Amino acid sequence: MRGLVLDLFAGPGGWSHALDVLGVRDVGLEWDDWACRTRAAARLRTIRTDVALYPVHPFVGRTRGVLASPPCQAWSMAGKRLGLLDQPLVHTAVADLAAGRDTRDKLLASCRDARSLLAAEPMRYLHALNAVGEPEWVVMEEVPDVLPLWRQYAAILRAWGFSVWTGILNAADYGVPQTRKRAILLASRTRTAEPPPPTHARYPEPESLFGPGREQWVSMAQALGWGATDRPVPTVCAGGGPGGGPEPFPSGSRKTLTDARDRGTWTPRSDNAVRPSRRAARRGAVESCTATAPAPACSCETHRWSWSLRSNNQAHATVRPMSEPAGTLFFGHRANECTWIAEPPAAQRAEALSAPVPDPIRISAREAGLLQTFPADYPWAGNKGAQFSQIGNAVPPLLAGHLLAPHLGVSLDSDDFTLAA
Repeated sequence: MRGLVLDLFAGPGGWSHALDVLGVRDVGLEWDDWACRTRAAARLRTIRTDVALYPVHPFVGRTRGVLASPPCQAWSMAGKRLGLLDQPLVHTAVADLAAGRDTRDKLLASCRDARSLLAAEPMRYLHALNAVGEPEWVVMEEVPDVLPLWRQYAAILRAWGFSVWTGILNAADYGVPQTRKRAILLASRTRTAEPPPPTHARYPEPESLFGPGREQWVSMAQALGWGATDRPVPTVCAGGGPGGGPEPFPSGSRKTLTDARDRGTWTPRSDNAVRPSRRAARRGAVESCTATAPAPACSCETHRWSWSLRSNNQAHATVRPMSEPAGTLFFGHRANECTWIAEPPAAQRAEALSAPVPDPIRISAREAGLLQTFPADYPWAGNKGAQFSQIGNAVPPLLAGHLLAPHLGVSLDSDDFTLAA
């Protein structure tokens, strides 16, 4: 049956979860053991294999769409970026594969990072599929530095009869609570390839004669269900708990900010109900979220600490207050590089210099997953390092949904990606 969606480098299921929400299932090719276990727990179809070694012929004559998000470690600012030095070799590999010449072994011997050449692998599949007029559409995603390579792909695909668009998209413009910028390629044989219209902006834009308007970027607080814009964001009183009690997070604690909510040290939103999604309705499931009782009021004259997220442990890491989207989340060899940090409001900063500052609190996998727009109960497999690696490398499902919906001929309802629970 010619309706298969093939997901190369499928990871834990960013593309797959979006397709599932939209009513379509894919087949994911993935090598990482823990990512495959996550996919199995999420009931996603998976072939555990090396994309560079798996044959294409099982998919020829059956494939409607191809997705590809090659590993970004060789290109990412979080790594050594040896992929940039290998870029000429990758361009050569793409050109050769598009012409039916497999020179990968020879080129791989010259690569400074063996992962660099994986960005050429989608062309091997596309060349074989193109021989029978497939696929109908292609969507690819990578870090911004890969855009020149996507432009090379675009030139080849146009010669094969595709309409193609390439460019940089910011996930925050599509409702993701994270200013994650990625190089995107969209190609289609049946429609004009163009990016979906943004639904959000840094500042809200009212509807006008020129367009439907755009909502304000989704903040971390909104995505996590940690307070509305007209209420204080999570806070901890100086000296520790409510009323100046003992510190809820002693030095060396591995508690998360979600635990702070459960300990009553923050102010939750009172309208925390989550509407059932169409996906849940299809499966006969019921989603609910009970609002947590308000935290005890501070009776002492203390400061209220505002929480921000430090996106990694590098010197120039992005630090954002919870009232804004997160910076791009990425995780290296350490299991938990993103941390919540506390600081007093500007008006009280001078007075707070003498007050004990709450220790940084490590972000949890659940929180990081929510900021990537995975469901709160997504079944991440593995230890913390494995979970965070999967989350940081995944495509945000909500962004994926916006990119995929036009190719599938369906409409996307953001309520289908309800997050906090």
